Amino acid sequence: MPSPRQFDTIVLGAGAAGLMCAATAGQRRRRVALLDHGSLPGRKILISGGGRCNFTNIHCAPDRFLSSNPHFAKSALALYTPRHFIELVQKYNIPYHEKTLGQLFCDHSAHAILDLLLAECEKGKVEHIPDAHSIQIERDSSGFHLECAKSEFHAQSLVIATGGLSIPKLGATAFGYDLARQFGLKIVEPRPALVPLLLGGKESSWTQLAGVSTQVRASVPSESKSKPPSFVEKLLVTHRGLSGPAILQISSYWKPGEPIFVDFAPELGKDKSILDPVRKGRRDAATLLKALREHLPQRLAEHMAQIAAPSGWTNAALEACERSLHNYPLHPTGTEGYAKAEVTAGGVDTANLEARTMETRTIPGLYFIGEVVDVTGWLGGYNFQWAWASAVAAGRAV
Repeated sequence: MPSPRQFDTIVLGAGAAGLMCAATAGQRRRRVALLDHGSLPGRKILISGGGRCNFTNIHCAPDRFLSSNPHFAKSALALYTPRHFIELVQKYNIPYHEKTLGQLFCDHSAHAILDLLLAECEKGKVEHIPDAHSIQIERDSSGFHLECAKSEFHAQSLVIATGGLSIPKLGATAFGYDLARQFGLKIVEPRPALVPLLLGGKESSWTQLAGVSTQVRASVPSESKSKPPSFVEKLLVTHRGLSGPAILQISSYWKPGEPIFVDFAPELGKDKSILDPVRKGRRDAATLLKALREHLPQRLAEHMAQIAAPSGWTNAALEACERSLHNYPLHPTGTEGYAKAEVTAGGVDTANLEARTMETRTIPGLYFIGEVVDVTGWLGGYNFQWAWASAVAAGRAV
């Protein structure tokens, strides 16, 4: 039987984090094997940002990430910032533009980002091995022995960049979590994040408004210790419930059984009121509907006029209605799951990892990076920046 092929580093997963890590390590003259169970690298990159890849966010900061340890991401994010990746994009003459809230997109196709990463891997003489199925891994005194359907490999270090459970049609699996458990590491229970929410029961009437979109502020109940962020962006009603950037953002903080709260006029200051025309004019249903149309699309205004009308036309009733329109509770019955989730929250517990290198504390030479780790960014390029930053941290350490 032939002896295993020898490398310095094996990287499992040819997505954003895996490609970046392999390129970084390869350009340090490490012999790198990049294995993936899929036939093509970077499939999630290609569909991201509507096919234009929202590759980073210029407002990246640690407080834009969720983790059981909110401080963990600071080291890697400081080591490799959005400016570093932007410089790489500019080096390859990839035209890009800023959309809202600091989001950077390719002008043309996400293929440009994938081609950049593949070119960087080529510079580092990385050997890409696709269709690596039935992977089994053991650790010995000299490193890691990996066996798959194609061959056997041995390396001093092993980097797990296998991603989470989101978008299974692109090949997402629980392999990274299973491998972490194999080596005795703890897992923060994974869950879909940046995902549309479902409505049911009486609130299923909302689905009749499918296609309606409006600017809102979305929030969740505050906990005693910390106040979760709120998001002023678009809400989109779907055939099954709610989506749009505001809902995707708040979904990462939503807990089953809890409501979400929607402010339907987040642009109004304290000295202005949705219902001023009702207070100052005729106090009737027609005036209420007209007032709501000033701030909401017509179909949504008609819906809210029915389900959120004041209990009467007294000042107290109008004040209660005003408060409700700025803090309207909705009660999701669940999410659309991993099939529609942009990312997976939870994952390998950061207590297992060194923040500056992503190496496990208990297994020398074993690293976890990217989405498989319990670090999840906001919508808008933050998860790609975590992929780049955690990959570079590991790539410089292996």
